[in-house]
Amino acid sequence: MALTGSAVRAIGLGRVAPVSRRLTPPERYAFGASLGSIQARHSDPCVRVSASELWMAARTPDGPGTFHLELSAGELVATAYGPGEDWLLERADAIAGLRDDVSGFPALAKAHPLVHRLARTFSGLRMPATGLVFPRILRAILEQKVTGVEAGRAYRKICRKFGEPAPGPADLLLPPDPAAIAATPYWAFHPFGVEQRRTQTLLRAAREADRIERCADSAEATRRLTALPGIGPWTAAEVVRVAYGDPDAVSVGDYHIPNTVAWGLAGEPRATDERMLELLEPFGGHRGRVCDLLAHGGIGAPRFGPRMPIRSFARF
Repeated sequence: MALTGSAVRAIGLGRVAPVSRRLTPPERYAFGASLGSIQARHSDPCVRVSASELWMAARTPDGPGTFHLELSAGELVATAYGPGEDWLLERADAIAGLRDDVSGFPALAKAHPLVHRLARTFSGLRMPATGLVFPRILRAILEQKVTGVEAGRAYRKICRKFGEPAPGPADLLLPPDPAAIAATPYWAFHPFGVEQRRTQTLLRAAREADRIERCADSAEATRRLTALPGIGPWTAAEVVRVAYGDPDAVSVGDYHIPNTVAWGLAGEPRATDERMLELLEPFGGHRGRVCDLLAHGGIGAPRFGPRMPIRSFARF
């Protein structure tokens, strides 16, 4: 196992202990805010994130594993369990967001006073790159055109149906195996609250999961994803921003983000995707980072009209 930083495998009483790795975070590192995107909202059976601790179950190329990251005394300690432990520890710095290159962003941020202020306020934010594509595809497809509550409910049910106990002490479930998803008929997802359109998109993605997981970078993954019927730029951006740590990925087609960007950068309460991209143009290479900063800064456009209703397709 080729690791940067320090890695140890303690041996005692004839038993091999979990392998660990120690990392040095950047100044003012915001642990929970940086890693929160790895966890699905409204309870995640596969991931737990707090202000100083991450537990994540994963299906790695080497087999199942559980990854633990803890911020303690100014140091990050990564520990892993199961056959996938070496793969997870090799990526520990990426999962923590320590490979996120922010060196050129402060100069770009000066293009707008609000972005400049937010960049300084949240200078400890980093974007994780888990290297785990299909779990994020699953979440993103379930989040298409529905409320977060609906998507979270479906995600939990699917994980509990197709997940398996993860190695280690955290009582997590492994994310669903794409092969198991691909082998399931579309109508079996109806009781989980997922209608035929999203289910068929999910089945296509599950069948292509091996090819997508092998993509070398965010650009290649985006091309492969958007070539699948039912997956557009919004879904692809949601995936590559977390799986590859792409700081330029913008969720075009989002219900709220264009308005947030327009309100924060131009004082306009409503905007199209085209207007959003126009306002983000000065921040090329970091457009997704700007959207994240606006969200962390609590920037939101004025709301008009009713909220989207929460439905249950399982009852239809």
